[in-house]
Amino acid sequence: MARTEIASHRGGAFLWPENSLFAFRQALALPAEQLELDVHLSADGEAVVIHDHTLDRTTDGSGSVRARSMADLRRVRLRGTGGEGVPSLADAAVLVRDAGRVLRLEIKADGEGRPYPGVVPACLAVLDRLNMRARTVLMSFQPVTVAEAAAAGGFRRTVLLLDSRPWRGMGAVSAAGLARACGAEEIGLHVGELDPAAVATFRAAGLGVGAWGANHERSIRAGFDLGLDAIATDDPPLALRLRP
Repeated sequence: MARTEIASHRGGAFLWPENSLFAFRQALALPAEQLELDVHLSADGEAVVIHDHTLDRTTDGSGSVRARSMADLRRVRLRGTGGEGVPSLADAAVLVRDAGRVLRLEIKADGEGRPYPGVVPACLAVLDRLNMRARTVLMSFQPVTVAEAAAAGGFRRTVLLLDSRPWRGMGAVSAAGLARACGAEEIGLHVGELDPAAVATFRAAGLGVGAWGANHERSIRAGFDLGLDAIATDDPPLALRLRP
């Protein structure tokens, strides 16, 4: 990638209700290259677009996403949207496809931090039906999920995400080794955890480098200065204005 691509994080969560179709439509009207979103699994095995494993923070419902069917989730109202239900991955992927953009898809774990059985095939079924696999960057904090996606193949990229605690414990060389071991082509960290030496180590291991948390001028500029492959930002208009 010649220049850092910009991903609208959860559709641009500083500006619009996160992970909503309303936010996605606004974000896709901008020239940002990627749209980032999160998925959990419903009770009937559908890929559901929501960040948390519970409904409490972003909807008028409560309890576990996994306890509800997709039909039930569509009847739960997302706060700030004027009545939208929780979208499916298919709902969002159609918008990304029709806008000609890249989908940056994070597969979440359940409330106990465990990978959902069957979540990768559920996502693949949607992406393949829409001819979107090759335009999807597939990400997860779960190495086993990344490995399953990498074995399936055909994605634009597979990305291993790392939280600050394991990252600081293992360092760049070990982190790169873990990413390569699970078949990841890119490693993703909070932008505040990255420095030129870490980026150079990842590049030397043949990995791309992405970041989230680039939400204000200083952190956005830091992502660009590091020459990252992609930054996920809650304020895509600001990132677009600041990009060199």
